[in-house]
Amino acid sequence: MKVLIIGGGAAGMIAALTASEQPDNEVVLLERQARMARKLLATGNGRCNLTNRNLTPANYHGQQPQFCQYALHAFGVEDTLSYFLSLGLLTVTEESGRVYPRSDSANSVADVLRLPLEQRKNVTVITGAEVTGLRQVDGGFLAVAGETAYHADRVIVCAGGCAGGRLGGTDWGYKLLSSFRHTRTKLLPSLVQLRTDTTYVRSLKGVRCEVEVRHAGQKRSGELQFTDYGVSGPVIFELSAHAVPEENLMIDFLPELTKDEILQMLAQRCRTMPELKAEDLLTGMLHNRLGRTLLRSLGYSLEQPCNAFQDADLRAVSRQIKGFSLRVLGPMGMDGAQVTSGGVRTDEFDETTMESKLCPGLYAAGEVLDIDGDCGGYNLQWAWSSGRLAGQLRSTR
Repeated sequence: MKVLIIGGGAAGMIAALTASEQPDNEVVLLERQARMARKLLATGNGRCNLTNRNLTPANYHGQQPQFCQYALHAFGVEDTLSYFLSLGLLTVTEESGRVYPRSDSANSVADVLRLPLEQRKNVTVITGAEVTGLRQVDGGFLAVAGETAYHADRVIVCAGGCAGGRLGGTDWGYKLLSSFRHTRTKLLPSLVQLRTDTTYVRSLKGVRCEVEVRHAGQKRSGELQFTDYGVSGPVIFELSAHAVPEENLMIDFLPELTKDEILQMLAQRCRTMPELKAEDLLTGMLHNRLGRTLLRSLGYSLEQPCNAFQDADLRAVSRQIKGFSLRVLGPMGMDGAQVTSGGVRTDEFDETTMESKLCPGLYAAGEVLDIDGDCGGYNLQWAWSSGRLAGQLRSTR
């Protein structure tokens, strides 16, 4: 059977490897860029957070988030790690559950997928081949890339999403599937930085802190990083798909403490060091630049002594620590996003095979579908699970 894989990212590579396990299959993988796995190489700041041992259904989103559960159970986290170990990849698991290659390099993940693809006799990888047309012919499919036509009995579309345009993100997968009457949901950038009012943000550029944030009915905990245009970090990435312009982001810088506990600490410092300048009031509790910025945001002079703070002032500082407000302007956009929220509608595919309900023999996997995960390796696990399932080329028809 002739099998055509469109897209050489995480889902496409594992789909091709899976399809090639059947020796009678002739597998051709077409990648539009000059090399495979460009987005994969950029994940986890180049470290590649390839999965997460704390995976739950709540980590996935879309109009039908339950669609992904069959694939995630059929080829789960432990199955994935065993599979990569069989390819020669050693991994380490952090306390958070995030799994990285032992080498701490995304190249290791890409390479253990690339090498067997290049070695297997029934696999042909062609880069620099953008598929501009795909249609049914004579019970099979015809794909056109440049001046070359490719015939196939089965096609798996793993073309990714719009996110990360600089790394190859594109809408070509949606367009190819639309020619078979498939439709998509609204596309939004996810796992992306947020632009905010920068009145107090610019002075905090580079400051990182563990926080709890609330925005647009969502609440998340994790690391936040300030930038010159707003906020970034894992906790922000998880909120980004739900970002509402002009709605405030509320930040709790000490979620493990109550307002009263913070008030007692501040009052004690003022009692024991009454002549201490205000600029050092929050030293030891928060990053120095952050503490000073919070005080300035309340209108206090950093030169005034601590004994100038009344009980009402200390309560105001405590409230600011527990609920610092930033006006959100919006997400940074698709080019800066790691993942696309939205995609081809999952109710048009069979969750047990990844085969199209509208066109037998046509499959899809990965980010091109309307499934996106939280920050922390969940999106790559979806790519591995859905790509593996699609590559089995099973059909319920």
